[in-house]
Amino acid sequence: MSSPSSSLPSGPWQQAVRAFGRNRSAMGALGVLAFITCACLLAPLYAHDVAHSDPFASNVAGSIVLDGQEVDIMQPNDNPLHLGLSPIGPTGHAAYLLGADSQGRDLAARLLYGGRNSLLIAACAAVLCLVAATLAGIVAGFCGGVIDTVLSRIMDIMWAVPVYLFAISLSIVMVSQKIHLGPFTLGADSLLIPIFIIALVYVPYAARPIRGRVLALRQAEFVTAARSLGVPGWRIMLLDIMPNISTTLATLGPLLMALALLAESALSFLSLGVQAPQASWGTIIQDGEGLIYTRPLVAVAPGLAIVAVVLALNIVADGLRDALDGREGAR
Repeated sequence: MSSPSSSLPSGPWQQAVRAFGRNRSAMGALGVLAFITCACLLAPLYAHDVAHSDPFASNVAGSIVLDGQEVDIMQPNDNPLHLGLSPIGPTGHAAYLLGADSQGRDLAARLLYGGRNSLLIAACAAVLCLVAATLAGIVAGFCGGVIDTVLSRIMDIMWAVPVYLFAISLSIVMVSQKIHLGPFTLGADSLLIPIFIIALVYVPYAARPIRGRVLALRQAEFVTAARSLGVPGWRIMLLDIMPNISTTLATLGPLLMALALLAESALSFLSLGVQAPQASWGTIIQDGEGLIYTRPLVAVAPGLAIVAVVLALNIVADGLRDALDGREGAR
């Protein structure tokens, strides 16, 4: 005999959670994201207690002990003349597990530290972009008229500029000088600068679908009834419109984070994002550009990390869309 609680109908959100849990590919992608995030959060533990290395200090004249023998971190090239030096390759040991970069720094430790900054910037930029896009989309779609026209034309102007060209232009201006915000000063090495730039350039891409959804909801019967009862517009937007666009926001979140991660990597590769001595996956790829023929792993490892995270975020977004489509039907 079934219990009374098991016979009660579940809400649309509970159905969406169960549908997402049954999606094996989405759960696998979520597991990959969780693993990479946890590994990056444990970067200080790995660097100091496992690898015993400083990923931010140059160590071109250093050496490590492998299998009882002292090995130089910078070694002669493998060309016939043995001219120049190349960093040590993967050792298979805790120290310099993936080898070193051109400055003799531990690549594995630096990869984890870079992942912390890349994921932090991508997540914060996605949240900030979603907040700004939601505000612009709801106001434009609900108010209509002149407000909608003005906001839509601003979005069109931002949309017309290529996203990376727009981001590079903003980065050049903001990174080249300090920014004073009242008592606060943002230096060129502040992570808030790439977060703000990336969030700003992707606002039109998120605001458009939100505005379209609000335009449809504005004609719904429950909105018309609320207006006829004299409910203030801000209250309708907050309590009636916002819950009904939650599915759109939930699907846009992972996609915006994936786009933000790609934009951050591109800006950092061009020295316009994360600044030294901090690291990100984009700056590590830049460090490995000159080693692509001798130590390709320096550039390939962060590239693979970016591919894994972006692919996982897209799979999660697809899983959320499929699960929330059922929730939308239930509503």
